[in-house]
Amino acid sequence: MSSLVLIVAIGAQNSFVLRQGIRREHLLPIALICAFSDALLIGLGVAGLGVLIQQNALLLGVTQYAGAGFLLIYGALAGRRAWQGEQLALEPNGRVSLASALAACLGFTFLNPHVYLDTVVLLGALANQRGNMGRWFFGAGAAFSSFVWFFGLAYGARFLTPLFRKPMAWRVLDTCIALIMLGLATSLLLQ
Repeated sequence: MSSLVLIVAIGAQNSFVLRQGIRREHLLPIALICAFSDALLIGLGVAGLGVLIQQNALLLGVTQYAGAGFLLIYGALAGRRAWQGEQLALEPNGRVSLASALAACLGFTFLNPHVYLDTVVLLGALANQRGNMGRWFFGAGAAFSSFVWFFGLAYGARFLTPLFRKPMAWRVLDTCIALIMLGLATSLLLQ
């Protein structure tokens, strides 16, 4: 359950998948990239990389402050979109190219230090509390949860399309994303 909470928490990566799901663009490759990336990072955490990061104060500090900076910037951008009333075009003429969508997805996945804190450090620490074999079962469960989540989010978001034809829905979503990002950044800075 704890692994699912960390995976499901709306962050930069999840909000990107949600936005693409609402637009119904490039869902399979985006869900695959997110799920396999999470599985890779969870595997690294289970293998002990998270412990290494936790034991190195400098590396942990850099990851912590870089993660907070990333989240503050992403939160500010979402806040600006909410304030200005920006919304994504849901019509086909506003389509994003596959290359652009994949580049953005990889950026939200691997350039976001908060992802490393959640998957490598926190999930790795939780997994390593379960003994030698138990940690791998925990990691496999977390990776499976990630697959279920990203495919459910990508393909389930289409049910929200009628709601997101209204500009106010985008404002509410972006406001929530901004508040969550700012809250997460604050929690990282206070640790």
